[in-house]
Amino acid sequence: NERIKSMNSKGKSLIFDGVTEIQIDNFEKINKCSIPIGYKEWLKISDGGLLFLPSGIQLYGVSHKPLIDINDVNKPDDDFVVIGALATGDTIVYKKGEEQISIFNIEEGIIENDENYSDFYSFLNELSELLGIED
Repeated sequence: NERIKSMNSKGKSLIFDGVTEIQIDNFEKINKCSIPIGYKEWLKISDGGLLFLPSGIQLYGVSHKPLIDINDVNKPDDDFVVIGALATGDTIVYKKGEEQISIFNIEEGIIENDENYSDFYSFLNELSELLGIED
């Protein structure tokens, strides 16, 4: 995948193989949640892993640990689901029923205005800038 090759050129990544639509659907049914379309597409490429090491992020999956935990408390409120974390400990979340991906500053208990992304791919596109990784 070209996106993964591009990320590997900016920092080491350890990613799991993707999962099937059936695995994603089963996860959603069991957990009574709906994963954003962009993140579902990503899960088919990579079911979680570590990106842009050492300063990067960890993304959670539906088959490989760590799994997405809809009860993770490191989120603004129960309307959000945690799908990953930055090396700083801040979590990557989405609001249930929406495509938007955000970074939740755990220490401050807020999502900064400039840390909202329209969908998962816009989040990925901004990630190297967010982490201070030069192109």
